[in-house]
Amino acid sequence: MGKRILSMLCSVALLCTMLAGVANAQTVDPDVKCVDGSYLTDEDSSTGSSVPNGARGEYLMRGSCTISKAGLTRIYAYASTTATQVVNYMQTIVYVDRYNAEKDAWGQVYYWYEEDHDDYYMATDAAVVVEPGYYYRVRAIHIAGDQYPYEETASVTNGIYLPPI
Repeated sequence: MGKRILSMLCSVALLCTMLAGVANAQTVDPDVKCVDGSYLTDEDSSTGSSVPNGARGEYLMRGSCTISKAGLTRIYAYASTTATQVVNYMQTIVYVDRYNAEKDAWGQVYYWYEEDHDDYYMATDAAVVVEPGYYYRVRAIHIAGDQYPYEETASVTNGIYLPPI
């Protein structure tokens, strides 16, 4: 009897978690083009997040990244990595990609990384000068742990369009 109740509680918890994820997902028009996991949008900003392997890891809890318009020729990129506890090592690698319509693919135009030690949270950001008339997105790799090999996950935003001047 106790195992059946525990099983039902776990099932309800799993269902609630899945529904919460669906409720938090961005609604995107089905006619909007998707390239390598990123929709090409006319939004002013976009945020992406990831949880390792669909569940919290032993060390790595969450990674997220954001892109937003910061002027006619500039975007603002941000990424954060959160661990479940203080860890020996954390790293966040951030990539800014531009969509190439001729190749129908994203290409990297800028990147940077930050490292931290003996912490449970880190964030990094940059204002990046870009060429207008293109879609841009941000991708981030989030790494955390006490010893190698570290836990790793990735996050990605949708593409935002910077119109030509």
